[in-house]
Amino acid sequence: MAKHARDSNPRLSPSNKRSRTTHASFRPNKVATQEAAAAVDADPPLPKLEAAVKGSVESPAKGESVVYWMRMADLRSRRPSLSEAQEQKLPLIVLFALSPQDYIAHDRSARRIDFTLRNLSKLKTSLADLDIPLHTVTHTPRRTMADRIISTIIEFRCTSLYANMEYEVDELCRDLQVCELAKDKGIKATFVHNKCIVEPGVILTKDNRTYSVRSSAIVKSIIRDVHFSKVYSPYQRSWLSELNSNIHYYLEDYPKPKPNSTSIRKHEKFASLFDTPVPDAVEGFELKEADRKKMREIFPEGEEAAAEILWRFLTTKSRTSQFGAVNPLAPGAEESDKASRILKYDQERDRADRDSTSGLSVYLSSGVLSIRECVRATVKLLDSDKVEGGRNSGIGRWVQELAWRDFYTCVLVGYPRVSMGRPFLEKFSSIVWEDHQAPEDSETADKHIDGGKDGEVLRRWKEGTTGVPIVDATMRCIKEMGWVHNRMRMITAMFLTKDLMFDWRVGERYFMEQLIDGDLASNNGGWQWSASTGVDPCPYFRIFNPYSQSIKADPTGDFIRYWVPELSKLRGSDVHNPSESAAKKLGYPLPLVKHAEARDRALRRFKNPGEK
Repeated sequence: MAKHARDSNPRLSPSNKRSRTTHASFRPNKVATQEAAAAVDADPPLPKLEAAVKGSVESPAKGESVVYWMRMADLRSRRPSLSEAQEQKLPLIVLFALSPQDYIAHDRSARRIDFTLRNLSKLKTSLADLDIPLHTVTHTPRRTMADRIISTIIEFRCTSLYANMEYEVDELCRDLQVCELAKDKGIKATFVHNKCIVEPGVILTKDNRTYSVRSSAIVKSIIRDVHFSKVYSPYQRSWLSELNSNIHYYLEDYPKPKPNSTSIRKHEKFASLFDTPVPDAVEGFELKEADRKKMREIFPEGEEAAAEILWRFLTTKSRTSQFGAVNPLAPGAEESDKASRILKYDQERDRADRDSTSGLSVYLSSGVLSIRECVRATVKLLDSDKVEGGRNSGIGRWVQELAWRDFYTCVLVGYPRVSMGRPFLEKFSSIVWEDHQAPEDSETADKHIDGGKDGEVLRRWKEGTTGVPIVDATMRCIKEMGWVHNRMRMITAMFLTKDLMFDWRVGERYFMEQLIDGDLASNNGGWQWSASTGVDPCPYFRIFNPYSQSIKADPTGDFIRYWVPELSKLRGSDVHNPSESAAKKLGYPLPLVKHAEARDRALRRFKNPGEK
């Protein structure tokens, strides 16, 4: 996996320094075989974890502390599990475990790790004001993380552990192991659902079965003896109905944690936890100083910053000056109760030439801001007692986009193979890709990857020199900002998978390695949608024309001119599709492929998987 250049950093934790060789030799399997993935689908880990939690120690002996284990998508202080933990009236300790090998396995970006550390530092200060220590540990190898967690809480003389659930296969299996070890030690382990508004397993069809993908056949996938929906529209309608039927439960606001007694600062074991630093970086995931400074500017850390960005989305107009690598809290925002960004969202959400979207994805994927809080804010904005989720209003369309996050998480839980590098639609597993990432035990394993070295075409896609302006602007934006508008992600993803016929997993991995808001469920769902291999996907015969998409997404051409300065002098349709003579004159590359020919190739291969 590609890494950013390393800077010397005196605050790297000792365990990171010792593990340099370990990291270099750690090469996890990113793509499971079809048989291995099917086995996990047939016996998924979530029900096992839920059963283990129910079978945990009922009445543990009273310890000296209670531990809340904070996760990477869990970076805020308002949590139901935190409130529950404090009911025991014991000193609360917050624990965060950095796991470099997990970050490698999940292709985490250095920007995402940096954002996590910045928020941890912010949380450490705010929790310390409540006399609550946040203790950060770094652990390698990841296979013994469960042992490390248990040994740490035993060290804190804790008999009650609380945490929110993570839904990826590896994390569910790790937490199951934590439950088993905890029970053996007389420790009560409690894991709760909190990532989604409506937890996985609640949204079902009327007969407790799942929908098939664009057909009327019923496809069984048993989880907790229920079945998950694989088509978004009926899921979203049921989600909205369920939410509005019990709105106070689903949108409940949780208070900040109560202060510990000040006596904790004199405790022989706990006092020193206030002094343990959050490291500035994790080895192998360092950012160059210029990039660190830029990320701080355009993605400020903290719950207060997230709340302010949300407020501006709800109450201020979009600005053309704000679509680039700029501070989202820059002065000059104009308030409007009739033309705010959220009120115009249904009309302008696909535009990349202004800040038409919320810009909250990194705060949502990291848990600095909850989806629950976003939906609650829309209810307050409308002064209503119901959630608006219709297609014909800006607020309704934004709420629908938020529901996609719940949907893709439910898919991850119901069909764990999608987090194991498998296509949801296995019939497309034999598609002939130009750059094929195959299961490691197959004859074609890494055939086109060449030890991680990119071929010329893939390199040009990543660098934004494909000769297709909207694609190049998108890829340069990603490289510079670690973020890009979702419509642009869809355009460049379909270009890679349909025009260039590259394996969707190549793009999925690259996005995770670059994006500051990388989330496995949403990223995988988006890539498999574009590649027509996922749940409720874009039909394989619907292939975006990047030039017509460019005109829709960037009608002024400002997005392209900003990120592709070679084309800054072009106006009108020329900026979307420069002539050969104009491209040569401006030093801009010619297109890698002709769209019409590439489209015919994609149609042929998808219609007949396995044929070239």
